[in-house]
Amino acid sequence: MGGPGEPPAGTPEGAPGGEDEYRSVVFDESFVRAARLQEFSARERMGDHARAVRRRPSPHRRLSRQVIVLVVLIAVAFGTAIYMGVRHPYGTTPAAKRPDPLRMTVIPLAPQGRVPGTAKIADLFAKSPAAQFRVGAGGINLPAVRRTAHFSEDQVVAALSTAKDYLVESSLDPDVLMGRAVRSPRVLLDPGQLDQFDRSIAHPAADGRHAPTGWLVRFDPAKTALAHPGVRVQGTLRAGETDKNTLEVASDHTFVYALRPARTDGRARASLFTVRRELHFRFDRDDLRMHQAELLASYVQAGPLACSSDSTRVLRPLLAGQRAKAGGPAGTDPYATGDATALCGTLAGAAQPSL
Repeated sequence: MGGPGEPPAGTPEGAPGGEDEYRSVVFDESFVRAARLQEFSARERMGDHARAVRRRPSPHRRLSRQVIVLVVLIAVAFGTAIYMGVRHPYGTTPAAKRPDPLRMTVIPLAPQGRVPGTAKIADLFAKSPAAQFRVGAGGINLPAVRRTAHFSEDQVVAALSTAKDYLVESSLDPDVLMGRAVRSPRVLLDPGQLDQFDRSIAHPAADGRHAPTGWLVRFDPAKTALAHPGVRVQGTLRAGETDKNTLEVASDHTFVYALRPARTDGRARASLFTVRRELHFRFDRDDLRMHQAELLASYVQAGPLACSSDSTRVLRPLLAGQRAKAGGPAGTDPYATGDATALCGTLAGAAQPSL
């Protein structure tokens, strides 16, 4: 019998597999250790010339690529941030500046005789120059609007609307008029002016900077009350561009109030009190977006008032039947600093109702 690895009849003559066939090939130990075992994947076996094994990049090479990608991403993000800062969608000014303080002038107008009055409020208005004035906010009309070189029509409308809202809140709100509230006009101011506004309300001063009556119309509630809620108003609004970052609005309105003495019955005679307010507003692009305004100047003429009356904190109107006392305004010391010059005018007879 043959061996366990041989066919029963022996190895056929000339058949492959004999030991003599492989004796010419010698594999020493170093050759075997140096040999690389490679195995085709299924996809690679389908191709004729695909390589059996792909080289994997070294860890150092992979790390360097990741670092390069990270640096590029950081540079792109940093450049985008700088670009967006320069090209802000609202075009804010390059350097934000603190708003200028409000400059204000309040001039009392003294009557030449007794203040006319009547219990019939309709007659007061009908026989006065305010007969054709509109009532309340209806008398504060926006003009025809056009875009400017650097501001759109909508932005000009926004500036005019904010100025109108400030006039309504500071001149027509009964709570503001009677000194019960200040919030409604305050929220319409540029944040940079709030400290000046708050100081004016808390610590009034006749220095041309801190008079509450420069910011709003305010009567002395201990002596004066509204005889009728309908305030007559007439005036104008004008808007214009001062530079590529600034819009300005000028307002000039006359407000006519029907007043009576406080703490009296409804039979007390009423009289008219007239306030002319010329306000100058300024708006940057942030103000337009936030519905706020910077108030630059306030020029107020109000009467009938006594020249000797202090109109810094509140207005103390002369009511029906009263007469201004003789004498001019409080004396002005030219050597003193900080206080504004005391001014007073005369209320023309034509400005009073012809009763």
